[in-house]
Amino acid sequence: MHIPMSIAPPPVGSTLETWLKYLETLHPSAIEMGLERVRDVASRLSINSPAVKIVVGGTNGKGSTCAMLESMLLAAGYRVGLYTSPHLITFNERARVNGDIVRDEVLIRQFEKVEAARNGTSLTYFEFTTLAVLQLFAESSLDVMVLEVGLGGRLDAVNIVDADCAIVTSVDIDHVEWLGDTREKIGFEKAHIFRPTRPAIVSDPSPPQSLLDYADKIDADVWLFGRDFNYSGDRQQWAFGGREQRRNALAYPALRGANQLLNASAALAALESLRHRLAVPQQAVRQGLLQASLPGRFQILPGQPTIILDVAHNPHASAVLEKNLGNMGFHPYTYAVFSMLSDKDIDSVVRHMAPRVDGWFCAALPGPRGLSRDHIEAKVKRILADPQANAPKDVQVLSFETVEDAFASACDKSNPDDRIVVFGSFLTVAEALNSKGRKF
Repeated sequence: MHIPMSIAPPPVGSTLETWLKYLETLHPSAIEMGLERVRDVASRLSINSPAVKIVVGGTNGKGSTCAMLESMLLAAGYRVGLYTSPHLITFNERARVNGDIVRDEVLIRQFEKVEAARNGTSLTYFEFTTLAVLQLFAESSLDVMVLEVGLGGRLDAVNIVDADCAIVTSVDIDHVEWLGDTREKIGFEKAHIFRPTRPAIVSDPSPPQSLLDYADKIDADVWLFGRDFNYSGDRQQWAFGGREQRRNALAYPALRGANQLLNASAALAALESLRHRLAVPQQAVRQGLLQASLPGRFQILPGQPTIILDVAHNPHASAVLEKNLGNMGFHPYTYAVFSMLSDKDIDSVVRHMAPRVDGWFCAALPGPRGLSRDHIEAKVKRILADPQANAPKDVQVLSFETVEDAFASACDKSNPDDRIVVFGSFLTVAEALNSKGRKF
């Protein structure tokens, strides 16, 4: 597939923003599953690297697992490249080299190389930027790359990389139009990041049979949670147990939430499986877990009222968020600043959260996948009207043109001992973080 000749690449000296807008024009659709085009362009780039490559896929928990891996490996003294998506505020968040977010000019240099190698081949925004980051990592003398899968696994651009170790964190329903509408179909897609004879870490406590069957078919070295690795803990500390390695007296991860020990265990299982190539001492594990950070994943902001930011945008993630809210101390009222994209399962997400929320501040989101304020308000009201939703009595539902307006109204409504949870999408959290009314 070739781009129209009328679209010219940005001239020398263009800004990163100009480049990113250009990349949005290169392909007729935002997503097109398949590796043929991206492999074609990769063959004309220098993306090969002797670095150990850890690829992380899954419905939820990918970002947290990547963040903890990066933090522990950095604490152990390794040079680490981290690639994640999407971003919250700026595109640069997607790529870090040795713990530092990559600067605009460095990214632009890599974009120019990919553009020169493209030779008219049509690439999506994600495919183009993935190649740019892989090229950057190959030039950066890294010891380890930690790469988060964008969507699925089998046909995702990151899957052109042969993982030395692959992790699947969880398998649940999301992106049904691309991956299928059952856990079995989605598990099959995610399993394709595994490689023959290499470690395949599965931290989903009940993995789909399709994932296990594919791993068995290619003879991957499968590490199952509950069989090959596990964790235990009390109020003060926790311990990891692997096939041959035990790590005791660990502090709880800096990342908050009920599932973070599961994510940390997957990261530690991956490190154990690679221990002959990457030695990570106990002190580096402790330090790394304490220093890992990931904005927007059950992130609690300082000050009053308590403000929780969570990018939860599918049923599994919202169920975890509801559980995490239940594990917090008492708050008289909980207000939700909420918006979701039209292609997500809004009904299930709202049902999971309904028992915890006393007031909904719904907002429209921009773009073709965004919903109007009236549409999202009507959806929330319809779900809350169902007695099985277990919503509090006299729950209030309001709507606003922007997340910023909804967030400001929730702040005005709240008393110091109340809490506000901002959730539903990366866009929702990003717009709240960008709110002019608050300085974080």
